[in-house]
Amino acid sequence: MIISTYQPFFAPFSAFFFKAHLSDMMVILDNVQFPQRTTWITRNRLKNDQGILWVTIPVWRKGLGLQKINEVKICPEGIWRKKHLLSFKTSYANAPYLKEHLDFLIEIFSEKFEKLIDLNMSIIQYLKKHLMIDTPLILLSDLGIKGRGNELLIEICHKIGSSDYLAQSCAEKYLVQELFSNAGIKLNFFTPPSPIYPQLWGEFIHNLSAFDLLFNCGPKSHEILCLD
Repeated sequence: MIISTYQPFFAPFSAFFFKAHLSDMMVILDNVQFPQRTTWITRNRLKNDQGILWVTIPVWRKGLGLQKINEVKICPEGIWRKKHLLSFKTSYANAPYLKEHLDFLIEIFSEKFEKLIDLNMSIIQYLKKHLMIDTPLILLSDLGIKGRGNELLIEICHKIGSSDYLAQSCAEKYLVQELFSNAGIKLNFFTPPSPIYPQLWGEFIHNLSAFDLLFNCGPKSHEILCLD
């Protein structure tokens, strides 16, 4: 069984789902520390007629100190929900498959979600379904284990009963081969593809949110993403 992990990014880029595609199970690291710096957990990139469109979810930070990702709450103040929904609608008005997903966009930019983790997981599960990736996802918080760095990843593998861990090639320098080998776990590395597909607004931009792929390519998205 091949296990992989990922933090619960907001509207993740396609490589997130390609990694899931290569895995038998993906563990979502929902109860590790929420970064204090700018993070993909609260924002991602789409595309409009000006080029890159950043979409950011405001969250409560001030006075809360260190938080776990699954503790972070969305800031309900302001009109950002209305603005984000309008940005999606105007940026992708000419995309062939936007209409099929408008109801979901309306839902995610409603006041339904109090916690960031619930919003992000709803989007991740939706994109996974429509990209036709059937790999099961499990939350780290449901495994009842703790740890940091390499030790946490090894504990995840032991808890699930896996002897294969999958990571992106760029993470190789952070993983201590000897620790995994001593624990009976094989490290596997891959370089995610960055497929080119029909995209609105001129010159192609790589590594946007997977929404861009889905809005432009619809049911062909799986074939484009999973060329392996």
